[in-house]
Amino acid sequence: MSSGYLGIVILLIISTGFVALTVVTSLLVGPSRYNRAKYDSYECGIEPTPQPVGGGRFPVKYYITAMLFIVFDIEIVFLYPWAVSFDLMGTFALVEMVLFIVTVFVAYFYVLRRGGLEWD
Repeated sequence: MSSGYLGIVILLIISTGFVALTVVTSLLVGPSRYNRAKYDSYECGIEPTPQPVGGGRFPVKYYITAMLFIVFDIEIVFLYPWAVSFDLMGTFALVEMVLFIVTVFVAYFYVLRRGGLEWD
């Protein structure tokens, strides 16, 4: 084995040992008495509402909002390093970032026009 990977292998062994130790410790030290109250869902002291057999369905708008959050979060992940090293990259990077932002905003306006951001 190459000495360059030795540190990674040691770190993997230590982390695996830590995970195994914490799981075994929680099984040995944790409470072993279970009752119905522990298995019931807890909703801030309010009696839980009955759930349908299949677990219920979330509205599609929930998923659209989640996907939009991910898209704009990824956009920020790309914009931050670009802004930090803007002086070193030149005109090509500026054109590429403008194309990227235009693409994201086209998708945003499409969702806005389709009513994906309107809450009932």
